Amino acid sequence: MPTQTFTISELAKEFDLTTRAIRFYEDLGLLAPERSGLQRIYSARDRARLTLTLRAKRLGLSLTEAKDILDMYDSPRDTEAQLEKFLGVLGSHREQLEAQLGELQANLEEVRAHEKKARATLARSRKVPGR
Repeated sequence: MPTQTFTISELAKEFDLTTRAIRFYEDLGLLAPERSGLQRIYSARDRARLTLTLRAKRLGLSLTEAKDILDMYDSPRDTEAQLEKFLGVLGSHREQLEAQLGELQANLEEVRAHEKKARATLARSRKVPGR
């Protein structure tokens, strides 16, 4: 059974990325295509790593964190250690998001309070005769 391969253009089109972004991921060590002359040939493994990299980005992980997690699966480490590392990264990221959410909620409350004050002031100014 022939192994499926992809060109950089095919991956760029499939994932709605620029070829420059894919080359950047390659420079970071997230992808490791074979070469045929000047042409890059991406394997199914590269395609899967690209899929997981983009998923990690959507979760808000850095590319370094994504690479660390992906590289764990290429190493002979046991599953328990991999899962502990993954849970550690996710837990840290969740804590960061929760802190940001708390800040956003506080900012929203402040904006709401200012809106309420502005509406009350506007309502009072509209009731003043001669305006």
